[in-house]
Amino acid sequence: MMNLFDLNGKVALVTGATHGLGMAMAKALAQAGATLVINGHTPDKMEKALAAYAEDGIQVKGYLFDVTKEEEVIKNLDAIEKEVGPIDILVNNAGIIKRVPMTEMDVEEFRTVVDIDLVAPFIMGRNVVKRLLKRNAGGKIINICSMMSELGRDTVGAYAAAKGGLKMLTRNMATEWAKYDIQVNGIGPGYFATEQTAPIRVNGHPFNDFIVGRTPAGRWGDPEDLAGTTIFLASKASDFVNGQVVYVDGGILATIGKPSNE
Repeated sequence: MMNLFDLNGKVALVTGATHGLGMAMAKALAQAGATLVINGHTPDKMEKALAAYAEDGIQVKGYLFDVTKEEEVIKNLDAIEKEVGPIDILVNNAGIIKRVPMTEMDVEEFRTVVDIDLVAPFIMGRNVVKRLLKRNAGGKIINICSMMSELGRDTVGAYAAAKGGLKMLTRNMATEWAKYDIQVNGIGPGYFATEQTAPIRVNGHPFNDFIVGRTPAGRWGDPEDLAGTTIFLASKASDFVNGQVVYVDGGILATIGKPSNE
């Protein structure tokens, strides 16, 4: 049974894995046996990330490139294949959010969010799959969606539009590529305890109280809560799972919330 989840001999590329949830998922893949490659965009973040992986005893190769630029993507995928090996697992994690009311958001800001959160997974996915097809090899693609793939929220219109689109891109990738033994699925994280959310994760803070009260599990997610789902969707255990988004959210999307008199 454990062989179903064994990633030894597989090369996994995780975009935007220099920090946060991307790093947590990347570490999980490495700990399951995958040879790990990460993408980042800035040299200083990459340097710190590589040091953090090394502290955990994880060997990783880092590549700096813009996932929205297809020429850069192709150049770096070629380099990864030459220097590390052909990619078997792709995690499209790189993303951005801009919290701006839509009436105040510039069109270029909207396009930037959609380019990174939706167009980039298309660019990465199609170019990895082209290589898989040349090798006549199956593979795994995991697109990192969001609860905003299902729900709206004030000030995140561009992000919600992109993540909603990413859910449907995931389904269409699965539709086109399943016949080649390529499984494409998504993960939709809920609210997680990361460095970025630390300032608001304090008792008495209105948003902290809202999240804890709104989540049936009664807590923020720990980044390690994503490990099992990531390994499952990257491994043979999910060979007949295709086009799904698994929401790792402590149950938020399962309920309308607590009544005010509870």
